[in-house]
This record gives sequence, structure tokens and C-alpha cells, in this order.
Amino acid sequence: MIDASQESSSSRTMNDFIAERLLEAADLLAAQQDNPFRVSAYRRAAESVKALDLDVESILNEGGVEALDRIPNVGKGIAASIAEMARTGRWAYLQRLRGSAEPEDLFCAIPGVGPKLAKRLHEELQVETLEQLEAALAQSKAPRGVGRRRAAMIKSGLDHLLARIRPARSKTQEEPRVEVLLDVDREYREKAARDLLPRIVPKRFNPEAQAWLPVLHSTRGKWHFTALHSNTARAHELGRVRDWVVIYFHDDHGGEAQRTVVTETRGPLRERRVVRGRESECLRCYEHLSVEESAESGRGGLRRSDQGRD
Repeated sequence: MIDASQESSSSRTMNDFIAERLLEAADLLAAQQDNPFRVSAYRRAAESVKALDLDVESILNEGGVEALDRIPNVGKGIAASIAEMARTGRWAYLQRLRGSAEPEDLFCAIPGVGPKLAKRLHEELQVETLEQLEAALAQSKAPRGVGRRRAAMIKSGLDHLLARIRPARSKTQEEPRVEVLLDVDREYREKAARDLLPRIVPKRFNPEAQAWLPVLHSTRGKWHFTALHSNTARAHELGRVRDWVVIYFHDDHGGEAQRTVVTETRGPLRERRVVRGRESECLRCYEHLSVEESAESGRGGLRRSDQGRD
């Protein structure tokens, strides 16, 4: 439900509220050069939602996300987004398209967490998402001065919030192969370096409101990707904003997830681009590429030798 601190829908129905945000997402995706078919999909879904006789919340409460999926022009992915808006009054995907995704705003949705505590959770625990915060609390991590009792209260509030959201934002069970993620990272960095990508105006760490953050929307098979430089407090602190690339991905069934690609600074992958959390797969990927390159080089050498004998 949307409260007074968020964009109020008191003067219009929830359907209008959601339709407007779907249209805004379509406009932003078009401006950011995303696939025209995806842009059209959001616009068609907005029209369908606005034309409904029943309120979206009623449909969701009675039949769940599956009932939203049965609305004309609304597939599983958009149904999950509609459910997230109806249940929380926020849509993380749209906030990211706007360049206004703030972890602190997300954490303020947790019952009992205000702006100051939300800021401390983000900065001291170095977490960006509800799922990352959940993992940190499960490891008994907490900001300085937050005792066990209060940490337990935060965890309880987070569990309650996730229970409401997870049916709509079921975590992706499958992820793209590391080769695919590394290729998206390559495409993003190459196009950003050549100034071929649209730029957004991030709200964080941007006091002059400059459009400096390149954004890439790309598709590989069933996967949809959005890639951006990491505009986090930690990235700024370490001077790695231009090196760390955050890649968000989802398929047509919803369930968005993310990975960060960085340049490794030590070990066997030193100076290689790696997907954080999937380093062992990256190592196997590079070893396989080395074998292929060696084989190709050998074939080339053989051909040159043959030519010499001719």
C-alpha cells in the first residue's frame, strides 16, 4: 500500500498509478535505446491495466500473481512488477531507470527502520538490496551500537516485508553463464568508452545533477540485461566506480537478480574481469579460452608451415 511519504494515489485508482509507471518505464527504456519490443510490451500492459474494471489489488489478493498474468498483454515479468507496486508502492526497476535507486529508500520500507538507520545499514554493512541485508543479518552483522534485540526487530520487519514481496519477486533460480555476463560487461565498457550509450542522471553522489552514468540495455537469448557503473558508496570510496559494472538480469518469467563484474587484483585471475561470487566459473572459462586460443594458434602455425613447404 502506498503511504503519504510516497507518490500518493488518493486522487486516482491504483490501476492509474501502476499504468502511469508502466508508461514511464516504456518512455525511459525508449530514451535509453532498449529493444522496441520491450518498450511496446510495457505500453500495451499499461493500456490493459488502465482499462480494467477491477482494481489490481483485488485481483492480486484473490488470485495472486498468476491472476495478474492473465490480464491481456501482461506476462509473468510485468505481472511481478505490478504486484511489487501494489504491495509496496515502489518499483525498484523504475527507480533504477530514473537513476534514483537509493538503498536507503528501500530499507525505509522495513517496519521500524527510519532514514538514519537505513543509511547506516547501507554504509556500515555495505549492502544494496533487501536480500543482501537479509544475508548480513543472518550472519549476525549489525551497525555499530545496534544491539541484539534491535537487530532481531529489524530482521523480523525485513522477514515480514520479504514475505509480501517474494511471491512477486521470486528470485531467479537460473543465472546466465559467466561467459554471457562477461560479454555484456565487455559490450558495456566498450560502448561507454566510445560514448555510444545514453547517460542518466544518478541521484546519489551527483551534487551537480550531471548526466554522467552510461546505461546499457541488452538481450542475449531469453535474458534481458541492464548494465551500469557501480554508483555505490564503496565504489566511490575505493575509486572503482569506472571499474565495477553492475549487471541486472531477468528472463520473461520475472525474478530479477544482479551480479557485479570487476577487475581482479590478485590470484590466478589477476587483471582479468571476473563476476563476483562466481570466480571459480570465471577461472574455468578463461582456462577454456586459453586452450582454444592455443589450439587456434597451433592450427595457424601448421597452415603457415604447410605454405612454406609449398
